[in-house]
Amino acid sequence: MINKTHPWFALTVKPRHEKNVARMLQNKQLEPFLPLYRARQRWTDRIKTVDLPLFPGYLFCRFDFTHRLPVLQTPGVTSLVGFAQAPTPVSDAEIAGIQAILASGLPAQPWPYVRAGQWVRIEQGALAGLEGTLIREKDSLRVVVSVELLRRAVAVEIDREMICAVQGAAHASVAHLYLTKTAS
Repeated sequence: MINKTHPWFALTVKPRHEKNVARMLQNKQLEPFLPLYRARQRWTDRIKTVDLPLFPGYLFCRFDFTHRLPVLQTPGVTSLVGFAQAPTPVSDAEIAGIQAILASGLPAQPWPYVRAGQWVRIEQGALAGLEGTLIREKDSLRVVVSVELLRRAVAVEIDREMICAVQGAAHASVAHLYLTKTAS
């Protein structure tokens, strides 16, 4: 049964089984979260737009850890993600950040995990209040939101006017330097 007070856990699943596993978990009255993004794939005879997992091989599920057996017995689920053989919940803030990115309708894509970098807050638009690492790719700026437990991240393209450096954060001094350099 779905309970919003239970923590989110990351599950590893068999490659290319994410959508089926999410469907089976939902049929068990659990709350899976499989973040998807749109991508164009080229075959020899055509190009097609498909929905792919933002975190291939993973999905999230909210459940009571003491009742984990139905989750682990779901075909395609290989394990719970954690440290020292103990499953570790995923931060609600990290899940909320990914959900906000997907709900915004802005183009998002998988991104290499970024630990050090410029920490910024989006001040305007559908993602106002979201914090992440600022990066520059070619002629565009992106904010990267990371899921620490999975060592994965998601990037969303933004306009320079939408962001400001986060003061007092561990990354704030680096962010200020980066924003000053890119603004000139």
